[in-house]
Amino acid sequence: MDHAGNLAEIDQITRNGDEPCVTVLAVMQYLKDEFPEFHWVGVYLLHGNELRLGPFAGPATDHVRIPVGLGVCGTAVARDRNQVVDDVRELDNYLACNLETRSEIVVLVREPASGMTIGQIDIDCTQASRFTASDEAFLDRVAAMIAPSMKALRDNDCAGGN
Repeated sequence: MDHAGNLAEIDQITRNGDEPCVTVLAVMQYLKDEFPEFHWVGVYLLHGNELRLGPFAGPATDHVRIPVGLGVCGTAVARDRNQVVDDVRELDNYLACNLETRSEIVVLVREPASGMTIGQIDIDCTQASRFTASDEAFLDRVAAMIAPSMKALRDNDCAGGN
């Protein structure tokens, strides 16, 4: 799937000059709106050995803090690589957020200058095997686009959702 149009829209959002929290929330909401099968779209910010919930679009989650190494999100940081899960029901280490979730993708967000992980984009989907290599590449681009805002958020806790 060609995501050029989506990337152009997200570029506009990230260049609008809004506060970092508003910018990241707008990107998460855009992704949720553009892909109706995405049940939950949000970011987590890495603070030491813990991921903290940032702006998100979708239902509220109990997982506001996730230790590195736990669940799909924590595993992505522990292994320092994106995670694509075709069916979360097959994982022993899965942190269930919603019974409708079947597949999940977690894409790391890296600090632009150093390349260090500063957070991640997490997407839950109602379809099994939804995420492809093309989706991962697209979300890697989105992660790079929101990285400056994510870096700014690390010092100011910000969460949001609807």
